[in-house]
Formats: sequence, structure tokens, C-alpha cells
Amino acid sequence: MNKTHKIALSGVLIALGVVLSPLSINVGITKLLPFQHLINVISAILIGPLYAVLNAIVISIIRNLVGWGTLFAFPGSIFGALLAGLMFKKFNNTYLTAIGEVIGTGIIGAIVACPVAILFMGKEATLFAYVIPFVISSFVGALIAVILFEFTALKKIVMKKKVSV
Repeated sequence: MNKTHKIALSGVLIALGVVLSPLSINVGITKLLPFQHLINVISAILIGPLYAVLNAIVISIIRNLVGWGTLFAFPGSIFGALLAGLMFKKFNNTYLTAIGEVIGTGIIGAIVACPVAILFMGKEATLFAYVIPFVISSFVGALIAVILFEFTALKKIVMKKKVSV
């Protein structure tokens, strides 16, 4: 897939991520968005770690600009997108990609969210305050991505295209 195709696909995935943003679940001062994690996993599989991270950043910026997100959108998506992308690049395995998303968001992103809450939002937070909600949200989104990818024609289409990458 050439750069133009990756940028075009990024635009579609970013638009989808933004349009699905209102379907969030409020937990405390966070807004959990399983669809962001779905987008992260699909981006990681289709266009790789760099574009997955860029997509997560752009979606987070737009969500915050329109009032559909919080500052947690950044640590809650970037680390999952990165780890998911690296896992797919290394192992070419959908399940490991989903696990990368859950670890990246649910553990790393949740831990990074603590200083974000304290420094930028003036909220008190314990180090692991966001782990459980972030793990649940990322697990649900990653599971949806795995189901969409493994049990539909999407896998055959993608793998056929990946040969020419």
C-alpha cells in the first residue's frame, strides 16, 4: 500500500473514530470509548504503527476540540495504537495485536493518565486508578476488532492486499 492509500485510509478511520466518539461511557472523570480501541487495532493491522499512532492523536485532538473527549483521550489511545501496531508488524497476528492494544492502553496508558489527571486537570488520582476502566474499554474495542477481522471477509481482503505491500 502506498503512502497516498495509507493517508486516505487514515482519513476514513479518523472520520469513523470521530463519528463514533459520542458513544462513550462516562466513568468518573474519564470517557471510555471502546470504538477508539477498535480503530486502533484496525489501523495497526491495515496501515501499521506510525499511522495507527497518528490516527489516535488526530482523533484525540478532534474529540477534545468538539467537546466529546477529555485529556485522557491521548494516553488512552496513543500507547495502545503503538503497541498494537508493533505487535502486528512483528507477529502478523490479530490476537497479539489486540493484546498489544489492551496492554498499551489498559496498563501503560492508564498509568500515564495518572500524572495527566494531576498535572493538567487538577484531579487527585492514584497510580493505578485508571487501569480497570482502561483495560475494560480497550478489551471490548479490541475484541470487536478481532471479531470483525477474524470472522468476516475482511481478513481475506487484507491478507490479499498485504502481499503487495
